Amino acid sequence: MSRRAALTVAFGLAALLIAPARAQDTFKIGLIVPMTGGQASTGKQIDNAIKLYMQQKGDTVAGKKIEVILKDDGAVPDNTKRIAQELIVNDKVNVIAGFGITPAAFAAAPLATQAKIPEIVMAAGTSIITERSPYIVRTSFTLAQSSTIIGDWAAKNGIKKVATLTTDYAPGNDALRFFKQNFTAGGGTIVEEVKVPLQNPDFAPFLQRMKDSKPDAMFVFVPAGHGGNFMKQYAERGLDKAGIKVIGPGDVMDDDLLNNMGDAALGAVTAHLYSAAHPSQMNKDFVAAYKKAFNNRPGFMAVGGYDGIHLIYEALKKTGGKTDGDSLVEAMKGMKWESPRGPISIDPETRDIVQNIYIRKVEKVDGELYNVEFATFEAVKDSGKTKK
Repeated sequence: MSRRAALTVAFGLAALLIAPARAQDTFKIGLIVPMTGGQASTGKQIDNAIKLYMQQKGDTVAGKKIEVILKDDGAVPDNTKRIAQELIVNDKVNVIAGFGITPAAFAAAPLATQAKIPEIVMAAGTSIITERSPYIVRTSFTLAQSSTIIGDWAAKNGIKKVATLTTDYAPGNDALRFFKQNFTAGGGTIVEEVKVPLQNPDFAPFLQRMKDSKPDAMFVFVPAGHGGNFMKQYAERGLDKAGIKVIGPGDVMDDDLLNNMGDAALGAVTAHLYSAAHPSQMNKDFVAAYKKAFNNRPGFMAVGGYDGIHLIYEALKKTGGKTDGDSLVEAMKGMKWESPRGPISIDPETRDIVQNIYIRKVEKVDGELYNVEFATFEAVKDSGKTKK
C-alpha cells in the first residue's frame, strides 16, 4: 500500500471514530405538535415558548448540544404515530415531546415504551395519559385539576342550574365528569347536556338549546384554539344578553385568543393553571419576553412548552449528561421548580404535574381583557388518579 493510500485509510478511520462521538454530543428532541388546523395555536405557542427558553438558557446542557426537530401532525393521531416512528428510527431522537391533543399522546405512547425514551406531554390533558407508558411525563395539566375546583366554586356561589357544552373526546368527557361530580355533590343541577364534535364544530345550534334551558350559567370545555369561535357564536346568539355566564376550565378563555373575544367574555369565571395576568415577577418577565419575541401574549400552552423544555434541561443536568430514557425519567420524578404559572412539581408516583389552580374572572385591565385571579388552590394533584 502506498504512503498516500495508507494516510487516506487512516484519516477515514479517524473520521469514523470522531463521527459517533459528535453524534453522541447532540441531544435530539422530536417536537410533535399541530402547526396547522384547528389546534394550530397550541403548536405555535409551544414551539415559540421552547425557542424563547433556548434563547434565554442557551442550547448546550451537560455537554450536549440540544437540537429540536419540529414536526406538524395537524392533531391527527395517525400522523402523530407515523412521525414519532420516523423521529425515533431515522432521526434517533432522545425524547419525543409536544402532543396537542389526547389521541396524539395515546398514539405515541407504545412507541415511547418500545424505544425506552421519554414522552413529554406539554399540552394534552386527559387524566389517564401518563398511565399509557412508564416513559410519559406531563408538564401541562389534567382536566380533573380544574373541573373539580370550578364545580365546587359554582355550587358555593349561588349557581344552581347549569347547562354543559363539552367537546366530544376524552378531555371533554373528563371535564364534564369531574365538574358534574363536584357540582351536583354541592347541590347543583344539570339542566342541559350537549357534546360537540372535535373537528370543525358549529356551536350555534347547540347554543340555542342552552339558551332555551334558562340556566344560571353554562359550563364549557373546548380545546385551546376553539374558544374564539365559541365566544363569537355565544355573543351572536345573545347568551351574554340573556345573563347566562360562562364557567369552566380555563381552556375556553385562552390568553392567546382572549383579547379578540370582545366584551361578551367579560365576567366569565374559570379555574385554570395559568393567566398572563398572574402577578409574580417571574411571570411578568416571561410575558414581556414572549411579547417582545412573538408580538403576542402567551397562553397556558406556551407555559406547558416552557416548563417541558425546562424539565428536559434539568433532567440532563441531574443525570450528568446520561441520555438513556430510564435515567432521564427517574431524574424527572419529584422535580420541583418555580414556573411562570407558580410553583410546580412532578409527582414521583404518577409522573403527572402538581400545580396551583387559580379561579379567575375576565376583566378589562388597561383596555385589554385578562383572566384576573382571585382565589388560589395550592399544589393540586390529579384527582382522577388520587382516588384510584
